[in-house]
Amino acid sequence: MINPIVFDFLSQLKANNNRDWFNENKAFFNEAKASFETSMQQFIDIVHEADPTIGDLTPKECVFRIYRDTRFAKDKTPYKTNMGGFVAKGGRKSTLAGYYLHVEPGACMIAGGSYCPPSDVLKAIRREIYNFTDEYKAIIHNKEFNKVFPQLFEDKLKMAPKGFPKDFEDIELLKYKSFAPLHPADDDELLGEKAVKHVRHIIQTLEPHNSFINRGITAEEDEIVL
Repeated sequence: MINPIVFDFLSQLKANNNRDWFNENKAFFNEAKASFETSMQQFIDIVHEADPTIGDLTPKECVFRIYRDTRFAKDKTPYKTNMGGFVAKGGRKSTLAGYYLHVEPGACMIAGGSYCPPSDVLKAIRREIYNFTDEYKAIIHNKEFNKVFPQLFEDKLKMAPKGFPKDFEDIELLKYKSFAPLHPADDDELLGEKAVKHVRHIIQTLEPHNSFINRGITAEEDEIVL
C-alpha cells in the first residue's frame, strides 16, 4: 500500500528539515508525494467499501499539506515529517467522524472518529452517547475493536460537561474531548500490497464507531435545519 520511497523521503527530511535541502530535493518530494497520493486513493477505496457515506473523494481533497504553519509555533522547522490524509464526507476539513492515515517512520497510525471537534459537534456526540449509551459501549468494548484500537480518545474534562446530569452512570464517557480510536502501526504493516487486507480489517472494525458518531452529528444538523 505505501511505497518505500515515502518512508525514505520522510526519514531524510527529518534529518534535513530546512528549506535549502527541501528545495534541492524537490523532485524527490514530488515523487514521494505522488506515490503517497496513489496510496491515499487505495485508502479512500477501502474506506468507501466499508462506509459509502463518505461519497466520492479524491486524494487532493483528503491529503494534508507537508508545509507547517510556524507563525505561532516555538518549533520553526518548516516541514512536517509525516504524510497524512483524513477521509470523511467533505474531505479533510469535514467535522464528521472519518478515517485518518498517518505515515511517519517509526510512528505510523490509522485512526478515526472525531478528534477535538468544535463545541457544537462535541455536544451532539455526547448527546448521542447519553441517549444510546449501551449501544456505544457495545461498540467500544467489543473484543476485536479493543484488539485493533488499544488506544481510545484523548484528554478529559475534570467535571461533567455542561448540560448533562452529574449523576449519569457513565458520565466518564461524556468527559472526553475527542472520540478518536487509534491503531498504532509498525512501518511494515503499511508497506506494499500485503498491507491492503490488514488496512481493510482496521477500517471495517472502525466503521460502526464512526457511523454511531456521525448519526449524532447529522441528527443535530438536521434539527438545526428544521
